[in-house]
Amino acid sequence: MTHVEMLLVALILDAALGEPGWLWNKVQHPTRLMGIAIDWLDIRLNFGRERKIKGAIVVAALVIGAAISGNLIAWIPDYGVLETLAAAILLAHRSLIDHVNSVAKALAESLVAGRASVANIVGRDVEALDESSVARAAIESAAENFSDAVVAPAFWFLIFGLPGILVYKAVNTADSMIGHMNERYAQFGWAAAKLDDLLNWIPARLTAALICLVYRSSSAWETVNDDADLHRSPNAGWPEAAMAGVLGIALSGPRSYSGTLTRDAYLNGSGRRTLLPGDISRAVDVLWRCWAALVTLLAVISMVLVVLS
Repeated sequence: MTHVEMLLVALILDAALGEPGWLWNKVQHPTRLMGIAIDWLDIRLNFGRERKIKGAIVVAALVIGAAISGNLIAWIPDYGVLETLAAAILLAHRSLIDHVNSVAKALAESLVAGRASVANIVGRDVEALDESSVARAAIESAAENFSDAVVAPAFWFLIFGLPGILVYKAVNTADSMIGHMNERYAQFGWAAAKLDDLLNWIPARLTAALICLVYRSSSAWETVNDDADLHRSPNAGWPEAAMAGVLGIALSGPRSYSGTLTRDAYLNGSGRRTLLPGDISRAVDVLWRCWAALVTLLAVISMVLVVLS
């Protein structure tokens, strides 16, 4: 199978099966194994002098290990079956949908339940969030993670196969664990954060374009052009601005982290700022439509390649 065919099947498998709990209760998920390795290296290397160099060595080791592992599996003569299954495991569209939907359901029950649910997918302080802020946090997470958990891994698999998606997931996992600009990780996690930004640069912009194209919204693309760079992240602002544009709402804006209130600008600031649980469901619909567009595009490309071969 070609990378296009393998990715097409992997996207469908991931959407249909999600994260089977029975399996991951028996064996460790690949990203969990990556996390264990990163945590082990963090404990043993993140102290003393030259933390930035040590952190760069950790990221280099993760990249090399992921690339070697991916190539070893890809060389197995199984017609791409293991590569396809691995890609399905490393994609996370269904998991993202389930997590975001759970916030909508919890928020519909009570504000307390909504806060508890959204705390599972965002890093901001949730204790003082009102209904609108909980919904905004969930929608922002939906947009950003569609890029990080679906488009980016699919992009790197399409280009480099299993080694590409494994390297991306290793770097992305490292960034989520040590890529924080605080006293402990500002130096040690610097390389992880910078490489993650680099690997997400193209996918984030492709995600924004995909959202706007699926909705055929030139006004949403104008919002992306005007507001994406207002975000603190060099990448997250792109899918978030596109999501804000197609839904007609304002995203981002001030939020609290560890008791400190930021002064972040709103994306699509002229959009509606009072959000409801139903807006989360609308955002989930955006994700499904974009997933369907990806699957359709890959299916068409696959058929064209068959005709040309």
